[in-house]
Amino acid sequence: MFKKILIAEDFQDTNRGIVDMIRGKLDIPTIQEELYCDKAYNRLKLAHTQKEPYDLLITDFYFKEDHVERKLTSGRELIKAARSVQPNLKIIVNSMVDDPTTINSLFKEENINAYVCKGRHGLTELVSAIQEVYHNRTFVSPHISLNVTDNVFELDEFDLLILKDLADGFTKKEISEKLKQQNITPNSESTIDKKVSRLFDEFGAKNTHHLIAKLVREGKI
Repeated sequence: MFKKILIAEDFQDTNRGIVDMIRGKLDIPTIQEELYCDKAYNRLKLAHTQKEPYDLLITDFYFKEDHVERKLTSGRELIKAARSVQPNLKIIVNSMVDDPTTINSLFKEENINAYVCKGRHGLTELVSAIQEVYHNRTFVSPHISLNVTDNVFELDEFDLLILKDLADGFTKKEISEKLKQQNITPNSESTIDKKVSRLFDEFGAKNTHHLIAKLVREGKI
């Protein structure tokens, strides 16, 4: 089991509840907690410098503003900062957010290892998440409809029409002309460019060929 974990949670009572639950269920020698992302990041950085790194970070997603000046204001920012210091750090997000798109982006963009949604069974699920992550498996709270291997973004008919023409080798200008000839709107080149750029962002593609290849692998087209 993990030997050293850090919890970043802006409500002290929640912090204590998490710590007590973990200590009662799992044999983890060192469990430390911070109320602010900046302080959590400084702990991670110091531990790494001293060659006593943390094995696991458990962080909330949103952190409320107060009188303390902060550089890191969210769990996502903390994750990015933590990864810059310790790229292979295991990370669990423990939050009230239950939006599949947001959660999916955390897996795909931030490479988190588990997501636990706070709630009636949240602490029990957190213990399960820790166990799963320790064994190099992912975990998502059961009531969240999410498959972390698939992109939750759905392609509409217009997206598919553009993608088919791109796959056939047409340029954006040529696609625009085709749409105009078929009286399909919107049909401007700028609209097509925005559509393609959005698809690049949604699927993490570097160029058109990469986008098509990823969509084919994922069974989207």
